[in-house]
Amino acid sequence: MVVVHIIIQQISLPPNHLIMSARFFESNYKKFGFISISNKKSDVVNDEKYKSYIKIFYLPAGSALKVDFKQFNTTHPGLFFVNSNQYAELLSVGNGRGSFIYYNRDFYCVQIHDHEVACDGLLFNNIYAMPMTTVPVKEQAVIEQYLQHIEEELELKESSQEEMIRTYLKQLIIRATRIWKQQNIGEINNAPTQDLDFFRDFSRLVEIHFREKHSVADYADLLAVAPKTLSNKFHKLNLTQPNEIIKDRILLEAKRLLTYSGMSVKQIAYDLGYEDPAYFNRLFVLKTGDTPNAFRKKFNGEEN
Repeated sequence: MVVVHIIIQQISLPPNHLIMSARFFESNYKKFGFISISNKKSDVVNDEKYKSYIKIFYLPAGSALKVDFKQFNTTHPGLFFVNSNQYAELLSVGNGRGSFIYYNRDFYCVQIHDHEVACDGLLFNNIYAMPMTTVPVKEQAVIEQYLQHIEEELELKESSQEEMIRTYLKQLIIRATRIWKQQNIGEINNAPTQDLDFFRDFSRLVEIHFREKHSVADYADLLAVAPKTLSNKFHKLNLTQPNEIIKDRILLEAKRLLTYSGMSVKQIAYDLGYEDPAYFNRLFVLKTGDTPNAFRKKFNGEEN
């Protein structure tokens, strides 16, 4: 017997923390939630309980969201796609209504269903660590309609509800993927399809293997090309060189572990595949300007 829970919560908060409503769907291991947000900063969506979920934010102009170690400020409505291994903090919501969606991989996994939405390596796990998609004026009504349909479906008790929600979610992701490609990789987007596929494959491989594979040659082997061919292709498409992309992904994970875990610098070095912690230290200083310990103290507010 399948058990489905649909819960609608009305949350009372001070005026500066207004949440309009919260709804979620749960069936066996599948979970999907939707929270409408408006006005100023909302601590509710920053709750630790959402950390393990895949998250989508739709925020009006004048909003601020911090993802990992970068703050994004919206001058136009924007969509943010945040994976479960990323750290997101909503700092403020501009004038207008925003939406917060969260779901687990049992509800919808973009890696398993990549042929449906083709967003893995673009919206999620992209080599630029760029989670934001600015929504053009001509697209805003369409995006908001998808969100409205999702919200309406969560109020129903139809047997087809789960698939309808998933369908609108896929449409939202597909639409956002097209916009993201135009805004972030315009040259590749206009290049042959195989170049975009190559870019996505490299992005996904780095995300999977960055802990144990640190060289361009490692990824060239996985892509069945020569290391020089891999580097030349990225140069031709005016992209950051693969070697720097690999290092940037390793350093991003190092920053996360330094900030959010209690692991020692030596443990982090080993976790990221470096047998020589001193080499890892030198790489970290070269790329960030701080030693790992100095970086940790800085983000823990211990500079002084």
